[in-house]
Amino acid sequence: MTIFPAIDLLEGQVVRLEQGKKEARTVYGNDPAAFAQAWRDQGAEALHVVDLDGAFTGKPANLEHVRKIVAAMGNIPVELGGGLRDEETIAAALDTGVARVILGTKACESLPFVEKVVARFGGARIAAGIDAKDGKVAVKGWTEKSEHDAVPLARQLEAAGVGLIIYTDISTDGMFTGPNYPALKELLAAVTVPVIASGGIGTAEHVRTLRTIPNLYGAIVGKALYDGKVTLAEILH
Repeated sequence: MTIFPAIDLLEGQVVRLEQGKKEARTVYGNDPAAFAQAWRDQGAEALHVVDLDGAFTGKPANLEHVRKIVAAMGNIPVELGGGLRDEETIAAALDTGVARVILGTKACESLPFVEKVVARFGGARIAAGIDAKDGKVAVKGWTEKSEHDAVPLARQLEAAGVGLIIYTDISTDGMFTGPNYPALKELLAAVTVPVIASGGIGTAEHVRTLRTIPNLYGAIVGKALYDGKVTLAEILH
């Protein structure tokens, strides 16, 4: 299982939010590339980046920072989500050097769009983010709840050709209470594409439990690392 340290960008700063709420933010610094370098120095094998400005407004605002993050990571893959809702924006995001982009709102809104960008850029470079609360998928920076259920949407997105799914349980995100293991297992049972778990990790024990789940590809760890609840060294292997 691959561990993805997370860098969330808001107005050029590295932040973490509680349950995705913009007003519940903690600012950790204003040099995102320095954080990327720190995770690389600590042995990170991959990096997860979210442009929160993009998630909230529908248009990425931190692509220059992303470019610097990618440069700082060298040959270590970086994935990017947040506000990627049209083809040209996706092309611009991929042009920063990220290994793949993550579609959230648009993946929920339009399966034909997903099929189109998979055909253009390749499934390996297109991931889908399913952010769910009580089983329902949330969109637009988690500010709106859709009518989609997480598991059927995951099946549809796999059929549309996405190469990977990132599943976030919103109610646990940033709360350190542990991932939603039952929901995660239900999703894993429904699809064959790689799945990355996100949300709720607060201890090394949570990561160890995730490692016992068959076929789980990776886990994103954010606030727990920034707040010193865990170190990257103790959860990498």
